[in-house]
Amino acid sequence: MNLLKLKSERIKNSRINLPQRDFFYNAFSWLILAVAVAGGIIWQMAVTPNGDSQVIMSLGGAFFAAGLVLMALPFWGVMVLLLAGFASLLGAEEFGFAYLPLLATGIPAIYLSCAVQLVYQWDKVVILRMGKFHRIIGPGLHLILPLIDRTAALIDTRIRVTDFTAEKSLTLDTVPVHVDALCFWMIWDAQKAILEVEDYREAVALSAQTALRDAIGRHDLASLLSKREEMGREIQQALDDKTNPWGITILSVEFTDVIIPQALEDAMSKKAQAEREKQSRIILSEAEIAVAENFDRASEKYKSNETALKLRSMNMVYEGLKSKEGTLMMMPSSAMDQMNLGVGLGAAALNREIKEEKL
Repeated sequence: MNLLKLKSERIKNSRINLPQRDFFYNAFSWLILAVAVAGGIIWQMAVTPNGDSQVIMSLGGAFFAAGLVLMALPFWGVMVLLLAGFASLLGAEEFGFAYLPLLATGIPAIYLSCAVQLVYQWDKVVILRMGKFHRIIGPGLHLILPLIDRTAALIDTRIRVTDFTAEKSLTLDTVPVHVDALCFWMIWDAQKAILEVEDYREAVALSAQTALRDAIGRHDLASLLSKREEMGREIQQALDDKTNPWGITILSVEFTDVIIPQALEDAMSKKAQAEREKQSRIILSEAEIAVAENFDRASEKYKSNETALKLRSMNMVYEGLKSKEGTLMMMPSSAMDQMNLGVGLGAAALNREIKEEKL
């Protein structure tokens, strides 16, 4: 016993196969049962006006209790046992055939209520007849043959989303990463989804996880971080090739999160910061070169025009004094002599008068 338990623990995704339902007990099933029982009670009271009303109501309540049992246990075997139990009341001494009208309407109602199947717009139901595939029923009301037909599965044909993850997977450059992703898929052939694979939901999830690990192992960390869309399309194509024989198509695979070790994340952050600092220094040096070139061209202008040079010097002194109120600027007397403010201003005024006379 311990050996069998140990072997079952080694096998992942092993499960106990529970019996699947044979039919769906829906709102129309309750409607059929309620109308039949109500009609049977009215018929019974009309036939036996002096009958025990408490027994009649109790028998009607027993039919509704049978409906609850069938909703909880939707199997043909349970239906047969319930029908046999109600049929045995006909032979009871206290009943006899006195309550035949109510039993004659309630027993067929239980039988028919199980045969009515309601299917919604987005669902497909696979019907097996005597254990073999018979047909697929779509939206609307349908009748199945009790004991012969059974609803193998109800398939939702809308787009679904499955989240999956790859924990501690190694990239091509041996970096451990944790990747979370989403897979959008839908069923286009309900027959294949039921007959070709045992559990299509789990098959899609496990296949997506395997494809994600395989894609991570074939790319380095830089590609994983910068080419998510390309990797998503690659995984989607690999999954689609595998799931198409199951009647399932993979619409897209999208990455939601990529987690790398904290030490590596810090190192990459420092590297990015160094790259930004390098770029800023390059831009600053290029700006300094441009400024130096402009100064060189300006020096050529000032070399041939001493008046302009002196005015520029005076302007620099003025800007320095104007920058802050109450600023005291100390300059050597030789600088003031070199500026020769009086001569410079006089020369500038003389040039201005000459220009005006020419005009």
